[in-house]
Amino acid sequence: MKPVKIKCPYCGRPAILRPASYVHGDRAKEKYLYVCAGYPKCDAYVSVHRGTLIPKGILAKGDLRHSRIEAHKTMALLWKHHIMTRTQAYQWIRYRFGLRSKHAHIGQFSEYMCSQLIAECHDILKNHHIIAS
Repeated sequence: MKPVKIKCPYCGRPAILRPASYVHGDRAKEKYLYVCAGYPKCDAYVSVHRGTLIPKGILAKGDLRHSRIEAHKTMALLWKHHIMTRTQAYQWIRYRFGLRSKHAHIGQFSEYMCSQLIAECHDILKNHHIIAS
């Protein structure tokens, strides 16, 4: 497997495949990250799908990474409460936001899209009398 060639959307530098410990040290949960060549000044990176060198989305800085994590947590409540399966939830994202399959992943989302997804998930949970925290 070869690393993917991607550029940082913030500064335009290439992203470099690095061990996750390069950024997270001993706390690394993933095996690899694509990290902006300007790191740490440009704090953009993205993890890879397990067992591959395929990035999970577009490089992101701290605020966007946090928004994506919150969007994942909120969306996961849909299948944890048996409202939808995981597959159905991703299909719902495609249809709700008018996205093609390749763009219907939280790793592709902006902070705005994450906030929209979180709000939509909260509405569904509220309709099922579930309070999201």
